[in-house]
Amino acid sequence: MKLSVIITTYNSEDWLRKVLIGYSVQTETDFELVIADDGSTEKTKHLLEEFKSSFKYPIVHVWHEDNGFRKSEILNKAILKTSADYLLFTDGDCIPRNDFVKMHLKHQQKGYFLSGGYFKLPLQLSTLISVNDIVNQNCFSIKWLVNNGLKANFKISKLTKNSYFASFMNWITPTKKTFNGHNSSVFKEDLLAINGFNQDMHYGGLDREVGERLFNFGILSKQIRYDAICLHLHHERGYADPQKIQANLKIRRYNIKHNIIRIKNGIVSE
Repeated sequence: MKLSVIITTYNSEDWLRKVLIGYSVQTETDFELVIADDGSTEKTKHLLEEFKSSFKYPIVHVWHEDNGFRKSEILNKAILKTSADYLLFTDGDCIPRNDFVKMHLKHQQKGYFLSGGYFKLPLQLSTLISVNDIVNQNCFSIKWLVNNGLKANFKISKLTKNSYFASFMNWITPTKKTFNGHNSSVFKEDLLAINGFNQDMHYGGLDREVGERLFNFGILSKQIRYDAICLHLHHERGYADPQKIQANLKIRRYNIKHNIIRIKNGIVSE
């Protein structure tokens, strides 16, 4: 297959259902879904059973018990379960536009990872989006969003489906080309070379840290935030811990300063 899509989740069945519908209507179908489940209840397993006939390939459910925030660990386990050579990372609260997979495959290039973005929705709109809105792609329409209460601003231009505009905006955007857990893709061999995600890191920048070590490894990045579009559904972040975020920043600064490529506590313990 062309691609493995790794989706992180934790007890968010309502949002994950909308995300799975988004992947079920992709224009490119040659991909698998690998669910990196950080300890959800049986409800998530039952939801995935509902969708098993909606895709060309079986959904791979990678789960470990709930023992606090262990996203890096479950992502590393998911990476080892992928079947494709090219991996797309996203979250269970990000609905992909129907050309999302197509765009990641279109722009993939040896020696690069792809840096995508998202358009964030308020809770009211996140809840309002229905199955039909995703299937018919209404929720990606600027007019539909504004008519349903969204306050228009420049960021909404990311939803403009025009390849020339997208290329121009990717070129001029001041946003850095970072590795984003909600929308980035990379060759598996490059991720294995840096030993995957750092399991010493809690919430806060663990995906950015992967990108920084990829840069140290010699991998460059391409900006596709206006090409590969996903809608980020609203949710609270009760797991954010300021002290652990600061500890993560310390790790990142050390790795950048010392040009660290492989970390000790990753896919393989070294």
